[in-house]
Amino acid sequence: MINVTKTACNFVREPLLAPFGFKGGHLDELWQIVVRIDDGDDFGVGVGVQSVLWSDAEIFATHTQCGGNMLMFLITEFALSKLSGRSFETPLDALDFVREDAIAYAKRITGKHDLRETFIMNALVAVDNAMWQLYAKKQKSEDFVSLVPEQYRPALSYKHEKLCNIPLITYGLSDEKIHGLLKEGFFLLKIKIGSDPDGDKDLDKMLAWDKARLTRIHKIASEYTTEYTESGKIAYYIDANGRYDTVERMQDFLDHARSIGALSQIVLLEEPFAEDNKIDVSSLPCRIAADESAHSVKDVEERIALGYTAIALKPIAKTMSESLRILGEATKKNVVCFCADLTVNPLMAEINKNVAARIAPIPGIKIGAVESNGAQNYTNWDKLYSYHPMGNESFAAPKNGVYELNDKFFETAGGIYRDSEYYIKAI
Repeated sequence: MINVTKTACNFVREPLLAPFGFKGGHLDELWQIVVRIDDGDDFGVGVGVQSVLWSDAEIFATHTQCGGNMLMFLITEFALSKLSGRSFETPLDALDFVREDAIAYAKRITGKHDLRETFIMNALVAVDNAMWQLYAKKQKSEDFVSLVPEQYRPALSYKHEKLCNIPLITYGLSDEKIHGLLKEGFFLLKIKIGSDPDGDKDLDKMLAWDKARLTRIHKIASEYTTEYTESGKIAYYIDANGRYDTVERMQDFLDHARSIGALSQIVLLEEPFAEDNKIDVSSLPCRIAADESAHSVKDVEERIALGYTAIALKPIAKTMSESLRILGEATKKNVVCFCADLTVNPLMAEINKNVAARIAPIPGIKIGAVESNGAQNYTNWDKLYSYHPMGNESFAAPKNGVYELNDKFFETAGGIYRDSEYYIKAI
């Protein structure tokens, strides 16, 4: 039993190397949220990363960066106030207790009744992580799978020795840097599409830009081979971030991909349509994945009924607790799951790796996979490793585009339940 006696939270602003563009917008910093939850002599410290643009692009567009971040941070603070003085058996119970009240509070302070639930879930990540660390301490265990409720363990039966690190190909990433990633050994590229090249929301211009961008990237990638895909070719994970409006427009993009020889290399096409645009995607000629639209098990069931055959798990953006439930449901339906990033710090990347190391690989890819693009985007990425309690271990950083996991990683869960002096002092 976890008896919450005291809570605290704070944030640290981390700058990005360059404006980070997706969903037609750009951001230049990410707030790192730090939460502490005390239970008598034990305490848990959880870290989160806020992405207002990813979670609700309208909030991002109608507020300053700081304004949007502060709204999300207030939800974190509110959730902690609800937990104080309460007792919970597991972190999942704590999430269930605060979720609906947090949703109502978030809609009230933003004045947005159609606020995307992802915005609230993103705000609750650090709270959930603090509960998981405290729970692990009380259970006196660092074994990730044994801490997970029994009903979700069958979905975590793999034990990958290697995870490919999926880098992010943003709108403005240069040809030189793409070549650099491929030379380094990266072989599964996450390509952002859905640009607004002239800032006028013209979808015909967007489609033309996306086609040209894919053509350029495919030409570069065609110069490289890999041992880690079934085809031996570089694989593509296309992320539309809900920017397309119709199946016909999305099909037009995929027809172009076929015409240049790229379609067979697309292993995932993520979130083609906005969350409220509930189009059946079963006619599209590749594996379609849900991301922002999959907030809960109910959402996953709905997306599967619409023809989605993959789900992006985001313990680092939608909480570990809800991600376990989503994974359990998707596994029952034989739907592919994979772990996507939110440009998180190295310690949070370790959380994603714990799930990615234990789930089935993406079809077409021979090893496990996890997205981590922080090295490409944070100004102080190397310094952020020093905040990770096991950041010097060999499993912490990728080599030639691949994380190599050893017994120590599996025995310690990569250090996610251990104290970070930096984050403790940040509160």
